[in-house]
Amino acid sequence: MDIKNKNIKELEQLAGDIRERIIEVVSQNGGHFSSTLGAVELTLGMHKVFDVKTDPFIFDVSHQCYPHKLLTERWDQFETLRQFGGISGFTKPKESDSDYFVAGHSSTSISLAVGAAKAAKLQGIKKVPVVMIGDGSMTAGMVYEALNELGDIKLPIVIILNDNEMSIAKPIGAISKHLSRALAGKTYQGIKDKVDKFIKKNLPEGATYLAKRVEESLKLITPGIMFEEMGIDYIGPIDGHNIEEVCETLEVAKNFGKPVIVHARTVKGKGYKVAEGQHEHWHGVGPFCVESGEFVKKSGNKSATQIYSEALHKIASVDEKVVGVTAAMPSGTGLDLLMRDFPDRFWDVAIAEQHAVTSMAAMAKEGFKPFVTIYSTFLQRGFDQIIHDVCLMSLPVTFAIDRAGIVGADGETHQGQFDISFLRFLPHMTLFAPRDAKTLEYALEFAKDFESGPCAMRYPRGAFAELEFEPTPFEYGKAEILKKGSSDIAFIGYGAGVGKAIQTAKLLKEDITLVDLRFVKPLDSHLLKELANDTKHWYIFSDSQKQGGVGSALLEFINDAQLTIKLKSFEYPDIYIQHGDTKLLEKDLGYIALTN
Repeated sequence: MDIKNKNIKELEQLAGDIRERIIEVVSQNGGHFSSTLGAVELTLGMHKVFDVKTDPFIFDVSHQCYPHKLLTERWDQFETLRQFGGISGFTKPKESDSDYFVAGHSSTSISLAVGAAKAAKLQGIKKVPVVMIGDGSMTAGMVYEALNELGDIKLPIVIILNDNEMSIAKPIGAISKHLSRALAGKTYQGIKDKVDKFIKKNLPEGATYLAKRVEESLKLITPGIMFEEMGIDYIGPIDGHNIEEVCETLEVAKNFGKPVIVHARTVKGKGYKVAEGQHEHWHGVGPFCVESGEFVKKSGNKSATQIYSEALHKIASVDEKVVGVTAAMPSGTGLDLLMRDFPDRFWDVAIAEQHAVTSMAAMAKEGFKPFVTIYSTFLQRGFDQIIHDVCLMSLPVTFAIDRAGIVGADGETHQGQFDISFLRFLPHMTLFAPRDAKTLEYALEFAKDFESGPCAMRYPRGAFAELEFEPTPFEYGKAEILKKGSSDIAFIGYGAGVGKAIQTAKLLKEDITLVDLRFVKPLDSHLLKELANDTKHWYIFSDSQKQGGVGSALLEFINDAQLTIKLKSFEYPDIYIQHGDTKLLEKDLGYIALTN
């Protein structure tokens, strides 16, 4: 959609149409909501001032990219948002040439922009990377690594700081706003350059210092001093919902010829009253009623996250050494309950998984029992810290890995498929998994008392399957035979895969042995050798990556023990799994029997 020739009134009307379309579709499909509604005018400004075909548009996390999708020939397709075979909820170059990069994790945008600007300079191409980044993403260290270099090399990049929740610094009313815009204007910049040149050429060193101090004193009363000190110009704060102001400011920033941050204040959920403001539960939503704002209620059992939250709360209530941390996902991980009742022992460190892991390593060294509670996909961001700061010293840190396995509509950037593979090869690490709600409670009890080193347990999004087998407490390195069969076939399940193994066995005529592996590191070598005496065909069920996963661990064991076993794993193939309904994704992966 070409909006270059639209006037302000037409852009305001278009903003309303975009909001209506987002509300219409997200209320049916679910998706990221309040953040994307708050970014409508900023996105229109980007498309009005810059050229999406030549200037890289880089959305941090990209959960706020729905207006961008609607402006780039996906208006009709938008009704397939996050559906199997439909368009992604994040930017995706395979979907549109207007999407510069795949994004789903935070704080990568400025680094990408620096790389794009370097490439443009080497190629002799005139283009300006444009970044939209939220204030939440500014809590991650990678942003400052990128800003540090950018302030030195000073390549032309426009960074729109979408401040919709918390301030970088408190503005000082109208004076601050006036001075900030004045400092960014062409008139001020021109005068400043001329004055600087005159002073350097004609005045003694003391006068140069004095003139510099006067300029710095002016900047001290603006909220952009931090960025200015890093060598990056700053404009703002501006009203991120005033299209005329947004367009005028971006036009100025575009012509700077150097890096500049445009600080825009916006309201999350703008245009849908129920969601406006700081409401975490409107960030990512399921289907809801547009008129009432009430979410469509899901029937069924408690989610694994709820069970984890309540079980950890119970443990923390009786043991003051139990502490915990999450990274910007307190309600998503269930840690909000503990932060409310034990604020001195449970923390949200914002989008800082690396810091979360290392800080808990120190707490473990001091005799506490830390629970690092993070989604599988985000634990990847703290990988070096797990190796270097936890495992190397064999510190008793527990990693509670939420959203393990296929997570559905968020797709390839969020699927929890890799955690077993990247944790299993680490020395001193213990890996185990509950199969149902009660064994999740037992898993926490085991983890609390485990002092021999770090351990990690994984559990799925949503509720566990209800299983008919009586749960028992965990014993270190011990598997469990749930049912002894008469055939030479064994179904070996791990975690939520146990439910799939049981479900699949019911579809077959053979009398199959069912095993809950419980630990993938260490394996129960005694039980497995006994199992090999009675069965020769092992089928592995685990919602994890095949390479380096549960099947790989068992193949290594079979080889070392010189057993004669034929093994087939139903773990995920060597691909990134796309977005869509979990059952449809499993069917697409070939797990037809598991979708009933």
